[in-house]
Amino acid sequence: MAFKFIHTADIHLDSPLHRLEAYEGAPVEEIRQASRRAFENLIDLAIDEAVDFVLIAGDLFDGDWKDYNTGLYFIKQVRRLGEARIQVFIISGNHDAAGKMTKTLPYPDNVHVFSTRKPETKTLENPKVAVHGQSYSRVAVTDNIAREYPEPIPGYFNIGLLHTSLTGRVGHENYAPCSLDDLVNKGYDYWALGHVHQFELVAKDPPVVFPGCIQGRHIRESGAKGCVLVTAEGGTLPAVNRFDIDLIRWERMNIDLEGVRSIDEVLERFQAVLGAEIHRQDPKLVIARVVFTGETDLHAQIAADPELIKESVRSTAIANFGDRAWIEKVKVRTKPLSRSVADPGPLRELGLLVDDLTSKDSDLLALGKELSTLFQKLPPDYRQGDSRIQPDDPDQMRELVEKAQALLVSKLMQEAALS
Repeated sequence: MAFKFIHTADIHLDSPLHRLEAYEGAPVEEIRQASRRAFENLIDLAIDEAVDFVLIAGDLFDGDWKDYNTGLYFIKQVRRLGEARIQVFIISGNHDAAGKMTKTLPYPDNVHVFSTRKPETKTLENPKVAVHGQSYSRVAVTDNIAREYPEPIPGYFNIGLLHTSLTGRVGHENYAPCSLDDLVNKGYDYWALGHVHQFELVAKDPPVVFPGCIQGRHIRESGAKGCVLVTAEGGTLPAVNRFDIDLIRWERMNIDLEGVRSIDEVLERFQAVLGAEIHRQDPKLVIARVVFTGETDLHAQIAADPELIKESVRSTAIANFGDRAWIEKVKVRTKPLSRSVADPGPLRELGLLVDDLTSKDSDLLALGKELSTLFQKLPPDYRQGDSRIQPDDPDQMRELVEKAQALLVSKLMQEAALS
């Protein structure tokens, strides 16, 4: 007998999209509602595909809610599944364990949340499915809880529901660690994993799957996001199909400025790249991090006034694409054109000094240590979050030195023009 189910994880319902600056003309409301709209797409897909059940492999919520509206919204949505006779099986993950309100939420009859005390099994008779799982009792689960999962039930399609990073994944805490062999050798027919926000088919026989998150929340969660629809039929491997259900796409756009001669040309090149990206992602809203690269005569002018180029880029995006795009951040990674003839005077001396300083990570780290006390006196925006200054990061110190060089070059050239 064939049956279908949806496997999802890391929904982080009502979690804000991180580090976004509000500015005139930006699509604020669309971004604020993104996680809810993606979750509604998930519910619609389950009903349209007439699946038998939905698996949520942890981090349904994002810690404590601002108010009870998040929980009430979730109950309303899963009731839609109950009306369609679709069961929901949930394990809590590390973010769920951090929330006090989550533990007191009264779920509808079609929803089962697995115990935090030990692994347990829930069975369905039509189709004959056994779901094994355990919720997190605390934020940091460092034991291999998969080893304690029950043995597979003969005659049933056995599923393991687990919030884990396996042997480790970049950017994710190593919670509920286990090896692929631990899972494959358990004898289950499918492993529904959560915690890692990128889709990954870890193994095919049996399928061991990270579905990824349903909506990217920052630039490290770029690209398409969604869930998987699994079709199982006796005697064959389950078919795993990805479905994109996100509303917003985060994209990093590297724009080479080699050959440009004016700021207008910079903006024209940016407009062409952004337009192509919007067309490729249509109809999704695009949140873009713009990174200007390449050797250009405009390096000093651009790097000396990053605020001007940032606002010019955002104005160009709004004027040409309206609410189809949000410019999250603008970074300048350009370099001055290599000179065949050395510049005379202070510019040459400055260039030699910067080249010498930025050539060795050890010198940059020493500079960072020297300036660390000064950095601590800066406003909070420079000391917290993704944009904080990190004096122990040689790449970031190199960028700061090069920006300072560009500012000094700009000032020296202005003074030369006035003299």
